Amino acid sequence: MSLLEEKLTDVERRFEELNALLSDPKVASNMKLLRDYGKERNRLDKIVATFRDLKKLKSDLAGNRDLLATEKDPDLIAMAKEELSSLEQREVALSEQLKIMLLPPDPNDGKNIILEIRAGTGGDEAALFAGDLFRMYLRFAESHRWKVEALSTSAGAKGGYKEVIVLIEGDDAYSQLKYESGVHRVQRVPETEAQGRIHTSAVSVAVLPEAEDIDIKIEDKDLRIDVFRSGGPGGQSVNTTDSAVRITHLPSNMVVICQDEKSQIKNKSKAMKILRARLMEKAQEEQDAEISAARRAMVKGGDRSDKIRTYNFPQDRLTDHRIGFTTHNLPRLLDGQLQELVVALRTHVQAEALKGSSVMGGS
Repeated sequence: MSLLEEKLTDVERRFEELNALLSDPKVASNMKLLRDYGKERNRLDKIVATFRDLKKLKSDLAGNRDLLATEKDPDLIAMAKEELSSLEQREVALSEQLKIMLLPPDPNDGKNIILEIRAGTGGDEAALFAGDLFRMYLRFAESHRWKVEALSTSAGAKGGYKEVIVLIEGDDAYSQLKYESGVHRVQRVPETEAQGRIHTSAVSVAVLPEAEDIDIKIEDKDLRIDVFRSGGPGGQSVNTTDSAVRITHLPSNMVVICQDEKSQIKNKSKAMKILRARLMEKAQEEQDAEISAARRAMVKGGDRSDKIRTYNFPQDRLTDHRIGFTTHNLPRLLDGQLQELVVALRTHVQAEALKGSSVMGGS
């Protein structure tokens, strides 16, 4: 039995254990255990199903080889050889697929995300491009039927956003967008540029997994909550009620402000979501420094200060500098058609992870 098959046999054994545990009344009465075991079982389900397909295929291969060893009819031998070649190709494909499936999962992959977009260098043009990126991710979310909820927005003077923070809820949202964190650079002629000169601007993007109450415990004594009147453009109730909320997390000195809603309660709720996500990210960076460093080595975008991508409008070109990926048709990409890029990033990370994985022990 190969190393790969040994690992898969262990996974199959654990899968059966989880089925038994989920039927245990003691587990059913413990919500945390039920959730954890349920998530683990769902993750292993596809691996086990694929492994069982591989075992059946190996059985078919053995039968085919036995037939070739004993058969005398030339027509049957020709058919068996043709089928054998097809089965062997399928065996290689399934084995490679299982190697990827056995890579350690990112525990955040199934989570919703907090998406933060901020205009950087470039003034009004950076704010306009922040608006373009926000629309791009919004369209991508719509194509996956994810729900988007605005948490905090700050409009640019000439359009776009100085800052926009949203909650995106949907299956595998973090898994799909986690490699978007970093500095996005744009090169184009701004609408306000009379001389036709190309300007370079930058926008920072942060993708944080949404933290649930069970992930991050925040004590009331660690919070200072201030309320004040909302600022910004006019409108009923604006600047007339103390609805804006500023939450300061005293141990970390982290500050979150939310003033989009007229309701103080809603603003506080949104601010707490942002605070939990940022605190979870901070905790993970501290606890998993080695894993974070390895991920940054695979795709050099874990650090938000890295320039990860350039959108060059004169050449209608997008380049992701981390993996050397280049594609064209910026209007299509900015309309949310990012799947090709998402797959390229994920494939690169998986290939790099496989190079150092003990799963590579043959098939």
